Amino acid sequence: MPRITKKLFTDLAIWMIGFGLLNGAMFPFFAYQLGMEFEQVFTITFWAATITAGLLAGIVNYTLAMLVVRPRLKILAKHMHIVKNTISDANFTGDWSSCSQDICRLEADSDDEIGESARAFNNLVEALFQAHKIETAVNDFSKTLSSQLELDILSRQALDLFLQYTDAIAGAILIESSGELTVLTHHGISDPKLLANSDHIRKALRTLKCQRVEFPENIKIEAVLANFNPREVIIIPLEFKNVPLGVIILAANKIFDKDVTRLLQLFRHSFGLALNNALAHSNLQRIAALDVLTGAYNRRFGLTRLKEEFNRAIRSDTALGIIMMDIDHFKSINDTYGHLVGDRVLSRIAESTYRALREGDLMVRYGGEEFLIILPGASSTNSIQLGERIRRLIAETTVKDGEQYINFTASLGITSFPEDDVEGELELVKHADDALYTAKNKGRNQVVSVQK
Repeated sequence: MPRITKKLFTDLAIWMIGFGLLNGAMFPFFAYQLGMEFEQVFTITFWAATITAGLLAGIVNYTLAMLVVRPRLKILAKHMHIVKNTISDANFTGDWSSCSQDICRLEADSDDEIGESARAFNNLVEALFQAHKIETAVNDFSKTLSSQLELDILSRQALDLFLQYTDAIAGAILIESSGELTVLTHHGISDPKLLANSDHIRKALRTLKCQRVEFPENIKIEAVLANFNPREVIIIPLEFKNVPLGVIILAANKIFDKDVTRLLQLFRHSFGLALNNALAHSNLQRIAALDVLTGAYNRRFGLTRLKEEFNRAIRSDTALGIIMMDIDHFKSINDTYGHLVGDRVLSRIAESTYRALREGDLMVRYGGEEFLIILPGASSTNSIQLGERIRRLIAETTVKDGEQYINFTASLGITSFPEDDVEGELELVKHADDALYTAKNKGRNQVVSVQK
């Protein structure tokens, strides 16, 4: 209807009272048509009575509208102001407590436009809180990504956030390197090593598209992915500039909703960038820690790792073997054939030594031709056996210089904690070094262990 004033209820009063007056003024004509006598209806008294009745009807209708409709609208307006003030304050304080879903939610107890307005408002509040949740998740995720370059820490913290904001119960992060997949971190996975063999994971990496695997309800799954029967598993590929870096795997006991999948897309791209930076940082650290010639760790980094392994051996009550190795008569090789040939000899010795080492063993270039080998979990007997194998492989190695074949040998000193009961890792190195000099004094090309 046409607006008369700028106030809706004032317009409503005007229209209702005006319509009541109009009905009162027209009522004598209707009464006459219905058979009442002319002299009865067309009198000032009757006309005044009908107009007064119409006026009262309009006032009563307006009053009822005020009592029924206006309180609902006031409640709606009040909640809207709460939401508005909360958003205004939260933009600066981050505090959303003044408008929780319980406080701001309206009771939708009617099936008309008023009830629909309440339901629409509740949906708006729900969408607002969902947006706030997503904003918080993105901020937390961005803060985590921007504050970490250490690959292990980054992956653990990122997986925790993935699990927190997606309601997943289990998950893992894998990275790809030289065609092989390696598990960086996992939670709730029965056997994470089996993940690398999954066709779904390899398809996600190949296509760079998310893969979703749904399982029927109440079906027992053989070789289950996680420590529960998942309802859905989602695999999100990670990439940087279309180069695959790895995958995120999340498993839940329900179907992931569309908001979760949208949130994962937000996380996916930012995490791909952060993962690429962390991998680059890790490579730089590895390069900085390595001796260029032999590929062994340099002394500074090697001693740091030795301290870590010694502390781990104490905590877990496990053995730690140490080998000090020196190339016999290396100065003569340099003097006779030159430093370029000497460098080739060191490189070949490092290659031979690496062939003998186990996974997890570390080789450190301790000095010019002296190497420190760290053997986590190796007893004295294990260390001696490994030392003999290294000595034999080096003795069988040759370097060709022109028409000449150069042979060389190495002497090795060995000790192992806790059989060698020392107080610190440097004391362990000193004992192995003493055993090395004993091997040299006894004729070289042999292995000598610390006798305790």
